[in-house]
Amino acid sequence: MKKPDIDRNRPLGLYLHIPFCKAKCAYCDFYSLAHSEEKMDAYAAALTRHITEVAPQMQNHRVDTVYFGGGTPSYLGHKRLIALLKTIKKQCRVWDRAEITLEANPIAITPKMAAALRQGGFNRISMGLQSASPAQLRDLGRTHTAEKAAEAVQIVREAGFRNLSLDLMLGLPHQTVEEVLGSIRFAAELGAVHLSAYMLQLEEGTPYAARYTESDIDEETQRQIYLAAIAELERLGFHQYEISNFARPGFESRHNLRYWRCEEYLGVGPAAASCLGGRRFVFPRDIDAFIAAENPWSLCEDEGEAGSPEERVAMALRLREGLDCTALEAACPGYDAGAMLQRASRPEMRGLCTVTGRTITLTPEGFLVEGSLIPFLLWG
Repeated sequence: MKKPDIDRNRPLGLYLHIPFCKAKCAYCDFYSLAHSEEKMDAYAAALTRHITEVAPQMQNHRVDTVYFGGGTPSYLGHKRLIALLKTIKKQCRVWDRAEITLEANPIAITPKMAAALRQGGFNRISMGLQSASPAQLRDLGRTHTAEKAAEAVQIVREAGFRNLSLDLMLGLPHQTVEEVLGSIRFAAELGAVHLSAYMLQLEEGTPYAARYTESDIDEETQRQIYLAAIAELERLGFHQYEISNFARPGFESRHNLRYWRCEEYLGVGPAAASCLGGRRFVFPRDIDAFIAAENPWSLCEDEGEAGSPEERVAMALRLREGLDCTALEAACPGYDAGAMLQRASRPEMRGLCTVTGRTITLTPEGFLVEGSLIPFLLWG
């Protein structure tokens, strides 16, 4: 695949995949691997080389979000991370108010590292708490305790990070509503301004999927957990802006909103995906090939057209702002959303979605069955 053509007149998000972890969690299906200093040095050098290579196409293009995801990017070490961010700022036109996020594991955060990251230009930290329950953390294969997570949060706050996100997992085997509410309150008390609360997905091939089956996860309990979590988060001042994401006003993840709004972003690194120039493409899950490639874009696999009506509907309905059918028709000339609006207005849809003018939004109950609602709305 040739290098992507970037529209110089639009803002752009930049994603760097850092695939290193100390240990792989039992439920995780993301591309990650054990780290070594030599491999991390080689990978950081490859990222620097590839960013520099594509940068000339972005000279007049404003990068307004940068996201270091993984894996566990914090394991790369603050010196490499800061050097990569310096390369990005040197080579690309990064907005002075850009949101610059680093995913981190609580056990990797030290006062020295947090202070260096903040001084080096990072302004948002996303940490995986997952649960405040010791038993659930052990079952998930997490290497931190709730106390260690609290300590890490205190460290990053003292370093000057105001924009802090924590991840939680909902619907775990044998998890109760009260356990979830306890984890939510624990996270809120730590001072997080953004919470991601993901329903468990048993990913084929993971140890967690080998240990549990769908029969170990009660559907009605999951429903109760999800609805109770939404209510508690709203009570605590976190508004739901996406199926699994909640924020205090002004602290929504601008980078992740780009995905759900089908906006443009460039992903760099093995398994990193991009949406550019009306196309979607992805790097293969092969770090050695990425490091060795003289032209990394030759590795990319074209995944086809971006921004189809079906994709825009599926993405927009993840958001509480919903689907603006007039905007959909403007983005997809020739597409008529009239039939979809009619289906959304049927009596049997009451309680699952609402129609306001030409905007369709899913309710919390609707989010629970989003996978079946969207095909119905699209095709009946």
